[in-house]
Amino acid sequence: MIKFNNLNMKIRNSFICLLFVLVSAFATAQSGAAKFGYVDTDYIMGQIPEYKAAQSELDKTSVQWQKEIEGKYTEIDKLYKAYQADAILLTDDMKKKRENEIINKEKEVKDLQKQRFGVDGELYKKRQELVKPIQDKVYNAIKTVAEKAGLGFVLDKSGQVSILYANIKYDKSDEVLVYLGYKK
Repeated sequence: MIKFNNLNMKIRNSFICLLFVLVSAFATAQSGAAKFGYVDTDYIMGQIPEYKAAQSELDKTSVQWQKEIEGKYTEIDKLYKAYQADAILLTDDMKKKRENEIINKEKEVKDLQKQRFGVDGELYKKRQELVKPIQDKVYNAIKTVAEKAGLGFVLDKSGQVSILYANIKYDKSDEVLVYLGYKK
């Protein structure tokens, strides 16, 4: 389900970016004054040690939580197999009790999975806490670099929107890193 939501978000973001490019191209054709530049935010973020550390921490946390959830599913599978093996010997009340135990454990694990990995789950909140300040810093630097260069628009070549041709002289990625103090 998470992948489906991310896919919808990517499609929506791609559509918005494409719409932005089309509107920008039309406006540029009309005015002839706007200059374009582009950056590669994946490249920029990859050059920032704090981002790498945050990403590493998120990955470790995610793997740890996933292992915990998988362990709980393994436990449920064992309970289910034991129930199947014992089913012939159990009374109806005992069967119902064991079935309910398995169902409740499955619900608990699904709730934990949602709590950790859901749309507003703990991993999302941790990502907001660790990565968002770095992203904000980068986007503010992009804005400053673009304004200094007199650019009307800056495109991100690392996302879903692809640039079929880009003259390297308009790549502002290194200037953003210099502005942030990560390159000289």
